[in-house]
Amino acid sequence: MIEKLLKNLGFGDKEIKVYLTLLHYGKITPASLAKLVNLNRTTVYSLAKELVQKGVISEDLGGPALYLVAKPPHDLINIVQIEEKHLEEKKAVIKNAVEELQKISRGTEYSIPKIVFKTQDEIEQYLYSQTPAWDESILKYDGTWWGFQDHTFVQHYEKWIDWYWQTGSNPATKLKLLSNELAEEIKKTKYERRQINFWEQSHNFKTTTWILGDYVVMIVTNQRPHYLVEIYDRVLAHDQREIFKGIWKTLIQNRP
Repeated sequence: MIEKLLKNLGFGDKEIKVYLTLLHYGKITPASLAKLVNLNRTTVYSLAKELVQKGVISEDLGGPALYLVAKPPHDLINIVQIEEKHLEEKKAVIKNAVEELQKISRGTEYSIPKIVFKTQDEIEQYLYSQTPAWDESILKYDGTWWGFQDHTFVQHYEKWIDWYWQTGSNPATKLKLLSNELAEEIKKTKYERRQINFWEQSHNFKTTTWILGDYVVMIVTNQRPHYLVEIYDRVLAHDQREIFKGIWKTLIQNRP
């Protein structure tokens, strides 16, 4: 139960293992913790840094040896507060970017990108309502939904994925996404027009990214609160589509 709750807060499996063990012992050296969780020291150090940033553990540097210290469970609230702060910062950056782009575009024949920002509470409804526009734009090109799929998107929005492929999509569209095995272990239902290609570099991606005709859509679901950014821009979408098409083609050619 607690593992599922922590995953919903953006913890990875190894982070959960380290955090719960540290919470049990209260204070411990990284070396001892590594033995308890059966992970190497480098991995434990890296996971500890992530947990420090989340605000649920701290480092005790007061003695000759480094100790990791679990903060009270109540400090989990820090995760939401930190993410809310980051979200507000991102919204401010996007607002400033739009204002600057408007200044640059004045007096030219080019239209500025149209940017939409959706918070966690708005994402699911937006996925359903925006599907027809995305499909229409996809079909102006090769009819293909390109990009990368983070496994946490599947965890949180599998209901929408099933709706799209069962009743919501245009029958002429198809999907070619890069992803990893974990995502497809979660998404057990298969659809003929939905193709997933596993890529060894996919663990470096943190954001579900879709190229939908003239739309570029990015959805962050591996931390809370989730958020979605949609950019409507033909030139940007073209270049991103060519990148993902190139990676897909290379993977197919190199397949044994």
